[in-house]
Amino acid sequence: MEMASLTGLIKTLFYIILFYYLFKFLMRIFAPILMQKAVNKMQEQMQEQYRQQQEQQNRTSQASAPAPKPKKEVGEYIDYEEVK
Repeated sequence: MEMASLTGLIKTLFYIILFYYLFKFLMRIFAPILMQKAVNKMQEQMQEQYRQQQEQQNRTSQASAPAPKPKKEVGEYIDYEEVK
């Protein structure tokens, strides 16, 4: 059974630290771009949902609004005043 050498341990730590800083650097560059794309996509979905709701409301209001019925004329309206 071989034991891990000190140089192997140092090499592994170096790679871990290098990967960490490289990842951190790349995230500073690409995170704003990715976040902007996510926000734009969410905004488009919200606008589409709003548009669908408006269309649905228009369809239901047109379908459920009954045609106004003509009123029957009963006669002439006379306003009486009270005499004391």
